Amino acid sequence: MIGFLFPPACPLCDTPVSTHGQLCGTCWAAINWIDNPKCYRCGYPFPANLDLDDRPMCPVCAAGKCELDWIRSACVYDDASRSAMLPFKHGGRIRYARFMSHAMIWALRDIDVDADIVMPVPLASRRLFHRGYNQAALLARPISRALGVPMDLDSVRRKYRPDMGHKNSRERAVNIHGVFSVLSPDKIRGKKILLVDDVMTTGATFAELRRILIASGAVAVYGVSFCRVVRAI
Repeated sequence: MIGFLFPPACPLCDTPVSTHGQLCGTCWAAINWIDNPKCYRCGYPFPANLDLDDRPMCPVCAAGKCELDWIRSACVYDDASRSAMLPFKHGGRIRYARFMSHAMIWALRDIDVDADIVMPVPLASRRLFHRGYNQAALLARPISRALGVPMDLDSVRRKYRPDMGHKNSRERAVNIHGVFSVLSPDKIRGKKILLVDDVMTTGATFAELRRILIASGAVAVYGVSFCRVVRAI
């Protein structure tokens, strides 16, 4: 009866599909999904015609400057992915979390995820009040279930800071510094933590979270996002 009243449709364009939360072929093909070859550490996509070894690294990671122990993203942040990500993040289209989180689980397929905790990037209480939800938490819950790893929503608090949308990498790093604090270090000590966010722009948020988590005793910090900004390196 539910299937009859609410037949499955593509969440982006309402084209009929076979399963709820599934994208239609046209919308799926429009998104620039990140596949191999890519950097083994940060997931930076390489040109498809490069002949690389099993664990290639981009120049940034080869220089030891990766923000986390490893990072994966499902797709590139561009016009196609933005058409899903922005309504999900700011427009209340929380149903998008289903296909976005499934894509993020797919992005983790080639790496051993030995995390003890899945942690969505916290949202400041003021922003949570106005938005009504933490988009990272909506993405993290299905990932937590798929990995069989508990989700932690309470160990880290975030202070409010102005939006970073138009800041460059240096400004983002300055803006985000000191914004997080660990409330429950006993939950963090000795753990491997998988951070979850909707988009990775410069990596400043992941890097700052890693800094305070490692300082609180975490032994490894990983990251996964739905999309990521890709700049020339």
